Amino acid sequence: MDNVQLNSCPVPNGVLIIIGGHENKDGKIETKVQERDNKPRVILEDFVRLAGGDDCVIEVVTTASEDGDDLFNDYLKVFSELGVKHIGHIHHNNRNEALDKILIERVNKANGIFFSGGDQLKLTSIYGGTEFLYQIKQRYIYHHLVLGGTSAGAMAMSTPMIFAGNKEVQQIAGAVKITTGLEFLKDVCVDTHFVDRGRFVRMAQVIATNPTCIGVGIEEDTAIIVKNGKETEVIGSGVVIIIEGFNIQGSNIVDFGSDDRIHIEDLNVKILSKGSKYQIPEDNPPHK
Repeated sequence: MDNVQLNSCPVPNGVLIIIGGHENKDGKIETKVQERDNKPRVILEDFVRLAGGDDCVIEVVTTASEDGDDLFNDYLKVFSELGVKHIGHIHHNNRNEALDKILIERVNKANGIFFSGGDQLKLTSIYGGTEFLYQIKQRYIYHHLVLGGTSAGAMAMSTPMIFAGNKEVQQIAGAVKITTGLEFLKDVCVDTHFVDRGRFVRMAQVIATNPTCIGVGIEEDTAIIVKNGKETEVIGSGVVIIIEGFNIQGSNIVDFGSDDRIHIEDLNVKILSKGSKYQIPEDNPPHK
């Protein structure tokens, strides 16, 4: 037993910056909580800093959005203002486009890759199983690639990934739909716009389906920085809500299709803010 390697998965050399959406891009104060922060663009500034500063190469992936060009122009403006000179745009409308071999060369040259908001199911359905995604993971694990994602781009980084179930149906058992995300985090479900759009119940449903998973609900203009695949720190102006289900004593999550309202007993909840740290548990041994 002493010779058994309990965790044979490599510790990633890269960094994740997972954003709850609506991150401050222009440096203007938009909310009361931002008035207390003298660095309103701290999230995107940290992304650039961690990617290498002025000399870094950033690729902005807007595939999740229907307005890729307009969205890219927004990030081109802010990243340029932050001193970045090399900013590329990646956008695909279908899976066939994502098989272009030139993408691999661009991934290999990038120091940072940023996934915009939109529809997270577009990201997984277009990029799942592609050489493009495989190479991003290789660079994230074995090199210092910084991956940023906001809103849908953040939700897609985790597994499981929510793709349907709004506030009108989130109280009904089984009404929240999940699938496999891009798997940069295992047994972690990320939800965004968390406080602003009242998404606590839908995240709780996900955790009830498999209490091994951790729920990470991130408010707007707020992010977690993830290093070594498990060490997280909160930045930005809002809060992050952690939902743990290890001690769940009962729920009716298996009664899907009955239109029953969800009930879950003994969730554990943490509310974190700027500077708070959280260690993602490793209670489920990783697959080799």
